[in-house]
Amino acid sequence: MDEEPTESLWVRIKGSTGAGDIIAEVCYRPPDQGDRADEALYRQTGAASCSQALVLMGDSNHPDICWRDNAAERKQSRKFLECVDDNFFLQVIEESTRRGAMLDLILTNKDGLVGDVKLKGSLGCSDHEMVEFKILRAARRAHSKLTTLDFRRADFGLFRDLLARIPWEKALAGRGAQDSWLIFKGHLLQAQERCIPTKRKSSKNTKRPPWMNKELLGKVKQKKVAYRGWKQGQVAWEEYRETVRAARDQVRKAKALIEISLARDVKDNKKSFYRYVSDKRRTRENVGPLWNETGDLVTQDMEKAEVLNDFFASVFTGKCLSHTAQVAEGRDWENAEPPTVGEDQV
Repeated sequence: MDEEPTESLWVRIKGSTGAGDIIAEVCYRPPDQGDRADEALYRQTGAASCSQALVLMGDSNHPDICWRDNAAERKQSRKFLECVDDNFFLQVIEESTRRGAMLDLILTNKDGLVGDVKLKGSLGCSDHEMVEFKILRAARRAHSKLTTLDFRRADFGLFRDLLARIPWEKALAGRGAQDSWLIFKGHLLQAQERCIPTKRKSSKNTKRPPWMNKELLGKVKQKKVAYRGWKQGQVAWEEYRETVRAARDQVRKAKALIEISLARDVKDNKKSFYRYVSDKRRTRENVGPLWNETGDLVTQDMEKAEVLNDFFASVFTGKCLSHTAQVAEGRDWENAEPPTVGEDQV
């Protein structure tokens, strides 16, 4: 992209049908790299930031950056932070990767694109930690074909009038419970079909995160409108950047507030806490390998199911069965009086 050489490799990961491509970059920045090479790298990064899914990884060699406070001591490190902020990147590594410093970074322009970040120790003689992570590709959104009743457009006045016209005493005279229910159900469905329209069921509300309220939803929509305006040349870059920063800051505050609230009330509201934690997990762990009775390691699904089945069946031991038999035989059920139940006990 630029005349100044940079030690970086760019890869395009082709998406399947309905999914966009992912741009990935692996970069090494030498500690003594000059300002011209830094500027060339920032121009490359800025040009690639327009893609919908971008993952940047590598050794940045900026040990003086404090990611918690978003501050740095050196001028080159502050320039790097400006590049990260201007392109709205998220830094996902939270632990030091070399001698207490966070040199190796993973940056992405999409929240939730990178997950399961783990440090796996050093490789060979290297003093850097290996970083393992997953790129979580979004599945193609399925369009629901289910329909539901749209009560907002329902005519409840006509609905009540139609049901009031039916002579219920005459219609249900001499009918049993089942027949009466079928007659009532038939009239009810007929009135429903005339008075309550249907709509295609949407899953947007069910997937909305718990911290997303009406005000934040408006901010996110403003950001999308500003992005379209910037792409079409109708909105200045500075205005678009301020809109995105304002929306991002409010989203971060809302996330922090709800997580603090859930952590504070975890003793009284465990269900909400663990539901939130479960939704944050991108992967689901299956049953791991098991040891069978002979001491062999079982890895196949069918074999693991048999091991679990044998374990649960083992509670019905011969000792338990013999104890149950002794209890049953210890009482003379033939000569014993039958139990009585009083009216006050019912």
